[in-house]
Amino acid sequence: MALKDTFYVSHGSPTLTIDDTIKARQFFQSWKEKIFPQRPKAILCISAHYDTSYPTINVVSGPNDTIYDFYGFPSKMYKLKYPAPGGATLAKRVKEALIGAGFERVDEEKGRGLDHGAWVPLMFMYPEADILVCQLSVQTRQNGIHHYNMGKALAPLKDEGVLIFGSGSATHNLRTLDFDARGSANASWAIDFDKWLQQALLQGRYEDVNEYEKKAPQAKMTHPNPDHFFPLHVAIGAAGGQPKAKLIHHSWDLGTMSYASYQFTAS
Repeated sequence: MALKDTFYVSHGSPTLTIDDTIKARQFFQSWKEKIFPQRPKAILCISAHYDTSYPTINVVSGPNDTIYDFYGFPSKMYKLKYPAPGGATLAKRVKEALIGAGFERVDEEKGRGLDHGAWVPLMFMYPEADILVCQLSVQTRQNGIHHYNMGKALAPLKDEGVLIFGSGSATHNLRTLDFDARGSANASWAIDFDKWLQQALLQGRYEDVNEYEKKAPQAKMTHPNPDHFFPLHVAIGAAGGQPKAKLIHHSWDLGTMSYASYQFTAS
């Protein structure tokens, strides 16, 4: 079963797991019904929370461990589990695809489980945890074009029924979060960047998105570290060709955090 679509989702705060007032939670819960009713054979997640010097794939032969890569949250969050089966076979295919496309070094990390950039959205998207899941890292020392090319290399996996999705955040500056501004956006710089991104994607200006540091307003303020943005470039590249972008969710939280999420469909 070939798939046509790739996705970029803003996973936001880990408290999404316990706070049903966060609007994006309902979006993820409606995934199979409203967003993507096809059941993928396997899932490849490019997570903002997996950052390495070279493209790296987690290799797990049994159930994935749940990584609690966050601190100071309510204790019940550290008891949540998402034991989706590891995608060792998929990991091999990912490595082959990247090397075949000219990436000279692709590493493996055996036994690494799923970080919260993967399991937090997945626990709502596919709560049964019965689909193979593999993670691929970002490389924050590289740029958007590098990650777009990673995506292009991965595009053939869609023909094998692999759902490719990037998990990050459309805007991400943790130092600016306003915990009194629930459900709203107050910072003009975050709004400006978010609007620019939406227009660029819906108009198919992917070259501008690849060079967002030069093209976007308030790029450095919005993404002091590009880890939460680069999964978007992989998703665009993996869609293939000049894909059509669709905004599938939009909401705000904590004053500056956009949950904008996008679908890319091959033309």
